[in-house]
Amino acid sequence: MGTRMSAEERREQVIGAAIEAFARGGYEGTSTAVIAERVGVSQPYLFRLFPSKRALFIAAVHRCFDVLEARMREAGGGLHGHEAYRALGDRYERLLVDEPTLLQFQLQVYATALDHEDVRAVGRERWASLWRTVHGYLAFEPAEMARFMAVGMLMNVLRALDVPYEAGPLMSKSVTEWAARETAGATRDTCADADADADADDGAQAAGRDAT
Repeated sequence: MGTRMSAEERREQVIGAAIEAFARGGYEGTSTAVIAERVGVSQPYLFRLFPSKRALFIAAVHRCFDVLEARMREAGGGLHGHEAYRALGDRYERLLVDEPTLLQFQLQVYATALDHEDVRAVGRERWASLWRTVHGYLAFEPAEMARFMAVGMLMNVLRALDVPYEAGPLMSKSVTEWAARETAGATRDTCADADADADADDGAQAAGRDAT
């Protein structure tokens, strides 16, 4: 017979399952029934652990940012300035590859915050904490700190859209080159479609003339 989980252990399990479920289905599209089923508990028991779906989502937000801050502390330990800049940036890049659910959930947090003030409030609190954690290693001026965090958000978008890029100093160049290729390809496709439409119109007109 297996060891019975404590309420705290089960709570941790539920939060992990909630992050995975909300990451894929979003706040509105995910039911507590789905999360309860994932961990093998009843909905009434889940609501003994978390009084509402919103409370569970907010607990998942805290867990997500706990992990992000922990990864930054692991990477930045003993480093400062530009050495920390490279180490934290590299670690975040690996996180996006190795733990994609955290990126998915982050994006759901920002989307949900648009509609719910309590999620916005928690998001602000955790972003402020993440900012302070990163600044503690970098000790950069505000403009450089903003640039570092902005690059992280850009990496979120690039990873979500599967845009190929070079991390580090070559990121701007690689994204600019990708954008040029993508735009050129879209232009060629548009021209090809226009030519095909014109050929079809010409064919229809010719057929009309032949019929008269």
